[in-house]
Amino acid sequence: MFQETPIYSRLIAERGDIPLQVRSEADRIRRDLEAVMRVAPNPASGLPGQLGFPGPPR
Repeated sequence: MFQETPIYSRLIAERGDIPLQVRSEADRIRRDLEAVMRVAPNPASGLPGQLGFPGPPR
């Protein structure tokens, strides 16, 4: 999208490709969260993927 503008090219050269770094980090976090969310369902909680922690007091 911005690669054709000279200022964008200069910013990339000076500071690095920040949008690419952010996308890469977001993908890594998404993969980590997917791994955490794949916890086996706990029948005691009644909700899939929950670790059985108690909810807020009522």
